[in-house]
Amino acid sequence: MDKWEPISLKELFDKIHNTETDLNGELWNFWQLIKVYPTKWIENEFGNEGGGFWVVAICGTKVIWYNDIEEGFNTSNYEVFGKIDGYYCNQDELSWAVIRLFDLVKFGGDIIGQAGPPQSLV
Repeated sequence: MDKWEPISLKELFDKIHNTETDLNGELWNFWQLIKVYPTKWIENEFGNEGGGFWVVAICGTKVIWYNDIEEGFNTSNYEVFGKIDGYYCNQDELSWAVIRLFDLVKFGGDIIGQAGPPQSLV
C-alpha cells in the first residue's frame, strides 16, 4: 500500500483549471468573486498530517476546500479565518461545490454535509 501524500499545489491548480473551463455565465461570475489563491487552513480532526487542507474559495462564513485524503472538494463553515469548522469527506468535483454554494446564496438553506452532484431546485 502506498504512503499517503498531500496533493501538491500544482496538482490542485490543475483540478481548479479543469473546472474553470466548464463554468460559464452566472457560475463563472460567482466563481470569480469567491475564489482565492489556494491556502492551507487548519482542520484539527484529520488535517494535521498534511499541514491542513487547501481552501480555494471563501463566501461569507463558508469555504470550499480540497480534502486530499478523500480526493474531493467540500464546503464547511468557519468562524476563525484560517480554521475549517467541520471535517467532511465528500468526493465532490469542484463544480458541484461551486453550484451548491451558488444555490445557497441564491435560494437560501443549508448545504453542509451534502455529497454528490447538486439536485435541481425546480
